[in-house]
Amino acid sequence: MSGEIVIEKWSGEVAVTKIGATKEEGGTRNKTIRVGGQKTLPFLFKEGDIPNKPVIAFEVSDAPSSDLPEELSRPYNDVINDPIAWAEKCVSEYKAELICLRLQGAHPDSGDKTPEEEADLVRKMLKAIKVPLIIVGCSDNAKDNLVLSACSEAAKGERCLIGSALQDNYKTLTAAILADGHNIIAESPIDINIAKQLNILISDMGLPLERIVINPTIGALGYGLEYAYSIMERARLAALAGDKTMGLSFICFVAQESWRAKEAKATEEEFPTWGALTNRGIMWEAITATALIQVGADILVMRHPLAIEKVKKYINSLMAG
Repeated sequence: MSGEIVIEKWSGEVAVTKIGATKEEGGTRNKTIRVGGQKTLPFLFKEGDIPNKPVIAFEVSDAPSSDLPEELSRPYNDVINDPIAWAEKCVSEYKAELICLRLQGAHPDSGDKTPEEEADLVRKMLKAIKVPLIIVGCSDNAKDNLVLSACSEAAKGERCLIGSALQDNYKTLTAAILADGHNIIAESPIDINIAKQLNILISDMGLPLERIVINPTIGALGYGLEYAYSIMERARLAALAGDKTMGLSFICFVAQESWRAKEAKATEEEFPTWGALTNRGIMWEAITATALIQVGADILVMRHPLAIEKVKKYINSLMAG
């Protein structure tokens, strides 16, 4: 019939992952965050259930880069050298519901903090804030094996999301996650086959699939975003077609990619036609995030509070149908 809307029927769904544990569940968080559960493509409410909206995690670092763009560091200038105070500000002033703690200070070139030091920071962070916590390492595989295992033990029972596990470096972290009751981030280099294989390898060690979150590795607007988008789209289609090893939530490190784009930090003297620098980085982060939401991002790790505010409003408008 002319004008009839075709409704797609899907056999699969995305697993629900819970982050954080309340007192009743053996933790100390004031709430839990649920992601996933979709039975259709993003925001096609007429085709299936979408029980959980995308969530935003404020990123906090224990060793912020010395060359952060001024516009990005300005909202946090009073707390940027104190990750505990930084996280507290995100929660109290910007109403963060989820914090992502990046342990960059463990990297040999960024302070070389010991596993014990980083585990102590995690304990203090969990006491200072009561929202669920994501913990990510410094991207040095050998050091992350030591640091993240110690942090996993320090946060035992809190059901954090910890990462990243890689195809060549997943066993140590997976074993720690299993022992301490957390969720794991499985990172793959924009490759759907590697993502699938890594999920299988981790689950073969005994970790349920619903406790795995996929980091597909993304690019920012103008820096590979369209390729990441296509990989995420293929993964989500496979999930809805019934592939349980791909039916997992996505985490996207939006800020990490967006704020290193030239357009986000080049001065007005360098490129006078690009507009005010005070707006560019914020918009680059916000637009990158909104594009990824359209392809199924479940957790967006972001930094600038104004970009986060804009994206939250966008999410709420989409969830309102």
